[in-house]
Amino acid sequence: MSETGKPTFLVDAYSDPVVVRIDGRACFQNSACLKDFVTEMIHQGKTRFVLDFLHCTSMDSTFLGVLAGAALELKKASAGSSFVLARVGPRNLELIRNLGLHRLLTVDAGDFQMSFDKCDTALQCPDRSELESARMVLEAHESLIAVDETNRGKFQDVLAFLKNRVEQK
Repeated sequence: MSETGKPTFLVDAYSDPVVVRIDGRACFQNSACLKDFVTEMIHQGKTRFVLDFLHCTSMDSTFLGVLAGAALELKKASAGSSFVLARVGPRNLELIRNLGLHRLLTVDAGDFQMSFDKCDTALQCPDRSELESARMVLEAHESLIAVDETNRGKFQDVLAFLKNRVEQK
């Protein structure tokens, strides 16, 4: 849930492609449930995903790393897979391009022609321990580096901090 109590990710897991509508801020506090959902869908044999960014107000590097990790996992699982980011606004598009994700994901910044009306199931984000959260954030940032090595310099301090936290536990 977001700060307002409203769910951030609404999904239609039964469509092909699987559709996720982002409503509000996509960030480290709510990215784990999206990661879990996409992983489960891939295990169920789903190979096509569309994420609707029309109502995504902002996103952070952890969320983008979760997307990168999901796309990398999907590529390993199926050669004919697709991961589309639809109706991406200018600011979010800039963030995606700055981290090199446009080379891994299909990005549609125009008026994507698809209905997102059936996204009515809210993903629930279970509580995670501090250690589980640190591991997830670390993995997300490692995925960003796997996509584009130049991201290492951008996130070296974050990586050092998180590795230290994970190793202390």
